[in-house]
Amino acid sequence: MGEILWQPGVDSVATANLTRFMHLATERTGRLFTDYASLHHWSVQEPAQFWRMVWDFTGIIGEPGTVTLADKDRRKMPGARWFPDAQLNFAGNLLRQRGDATALEFRSEDRLQQRWSYDELYSRVARLTRALADSGFHKGDVAAAFVANAPDTLVAMLAVTALGGIWSSCSPDFGVRGVLDRFGQIKPKILFAVDGYFYNGKWHDCVNKVTAIAAALPTLEKVIFLPLKTGGKTSSRTTAAVCLEDLIGDLAASAIDFVATPFNHPLYILFSSGTTGVPKCIVHSVGGTLLQHVKEHQLHVGLRPGEKLFYFTTCGWMMWNWLVSSLASGASLLLYDGSPFYPDGNVLFDYAEQSGMNIFGTSAKYLDALQKSAYHPAQTHDLNTLRTLLSTGSPLVPEAFDYVYREIKKELCLSSISGGTDLISCFALGSDILPVRKGELQCLGLGMDVKVFDEQGQSLPTGTKGDLVCCRPFPSMPIGFWNDPDHSKYHAAYFEKYPGIWCHGDYVTITEHGGMMIYGRSDAVLNPGGVRIGTAEIYRQAERMEEIVESLVVGQRWQGDVRVVLFVRLRENLQLDDDLQARIRATIRSNTTPRHVPAIILQVTDIPRTKSGKIVELAVRNIIHDEPVKNREALANPEVLEQFRNRKELRS
Repeated sequence: MGEILWQPGVDSVATANLTRFMHLATERTGRLFTDYASLHHWSVQEPAQFWRMVWDFTGIIGEPGTVTLADKDRRKMPGARWFPDAQLNFAGNLLRQRGDATALEFRSEDRLQQRWSYDELYSRVARLTRALADSGFHKGDVAAAFVANAPDTLVAMLAVTALGGIWSSCSPDFGVRGVLDRFGQIKPKILFAVDGYFYNGKWHDCVNKVTAIAAALPTLEKVIFLPLKTGGKTSSRTTAAVCLEDLIGDLAASAIDFVATPFNHPLYILFSSGTTGVPKCIVHSVGGTLLQHVKEHQLHVGLRPGEKLFYFTTCGWMMWNWLVSSLASGASLLLYDGSPFYPDGNVLFDYAEQSGMNIFGTSAKYLDALQKSAYHPAQTHDLNTLRTLLSTGSPLVPEAFDYVYREIKKELCLSSISGGTDLISCFALGSDILPVRKGELQCLGLGMDVKVFDEQGQSLPTGTKGDLVCCRPFPSMPIGFWNDPDHSKYHAAYFEKYPGIWCHGDYVTITEHGGMMIYGRSDAVLNPGGVRIGTAEIYRQAERMEEIVESLVVGQRWQGDVRVVLFVRLRENLQLDDDLQARIRATIRSNTTPRHVPAIILQVTDIPRTKSGKIVELAVRNIIHDEPVKNREALANPEVLEQFRNRKELRS
């Protein structure tokens, strides 16, 4: 670990956004910032100075007020009040660019392509904003969206937030029950919906689902279809349904009257995965979301006006919210809707080459799938414009770092980033002025006072594994959970384990270089013989074997202890025989410790995962202990759980 795979050039460091920010910080504070570590230390010790400087440096449109963070709130979690006198509008910041330059490009799996200029985007948002206002949609009203990652979804979000409304979305692959578990809690006034979507070569019609969803939401006043297939016309049994084109068809695109909101006004309602019960409704603020995102885009990714940013995501994952905020930094968005492997694994690299993509965002699982399928984009595609590859969703194993630099591009900043829906941003991420080290996230986020704690709440030294915590407030903390008036659910989610300290639930270590390594979720940590083992440590060894496509590991309570059980999905037509089991165990033992070696290895045909692609160890752990899985609707493939139930191998 720690091997340097890439370093930025001297000239690129000198002209980087972060370097310019360091110079500004030196001018304003009189302190000399010579490296990232010194800047980060100041950013968490003097949060009011730092976050006000981010506001100014990134050019946020609005009135910041005279107070950034009251002295009495410097360590208050939850409850710190950021920019208490500020007034701003989220959509107004994202629509700051005007002109003929490209605001977005869109591609769908069915080969549909669109390109809009900044003026065209503004005009369409202006027309919908007027239509929503005319229909009685006001500041503080909720709009739910059952939508694809398409241009009109962006238009709908911008129109809603231009009026000071609250946006909440999920992807159309959710079933009706899963949607109602989410939208049924938040009482939306408007539902935006697609008529269907393309995925893996097939059209999936959604009109009947939309009808059922709308019928079960008594607060709805209007359903607005954003058709992907029917050319603007969608029939539905839903009352008060209208297609977007019919709604805005004759309206003029006048200047948008952006409704000013306080910094902590609700912007988004995001949802927890829901694998342990009804999803929690996490409310994020206008100012906190915007401030964090422009910080991450401009200071960590180094995003510059006109650069083309892509992230493979759905509207049910927070990375969609993160992606679209890049408009506030002058980016051109690249949107894609469909499977990343249809017709084959070249489709996203075709997009990268043809669009001149600068930043390519994806998941660790996608990179692993490319490697397992032996794709060689460096040999098949011209990726000259690509300068940064972002990865999140799960830990990026060291072998994936090697694959990227060997098979995708050598001169590339590979930034593994990690945060979550809970903070709509990152605790650890990348920087274009720092080297990329094999297996490590490059740095801790500026303004994020991240540490590693043991079970007793003591801060651990560098290189020691423990719980990822944040010891000081940050602007993108949720302003609360929906329908949680006493904040008891909010407190239990993050502050119960360590009072006054945010406990994120990741099992990590901070490296000697100031980066981070992630070993899995804390609640999935294995504990055989009282020794804590992160699940990612076992996945790394198991999945480096050619025969194994994917794996899942859990701890089974057994005879007063815990034994490690490994489930493996093998390549097609392979069987888990004694020889393969022995080689799996030998690989894990030789590269870790005897405690990591699974007591039992079992074959399955698939691994259960959430809609956003994360494997769900806790659901499997519940199944093998004959405990209920509380919310199967949260899973993309709940039917595979039956392969884990009542396995005779786990009874002896």
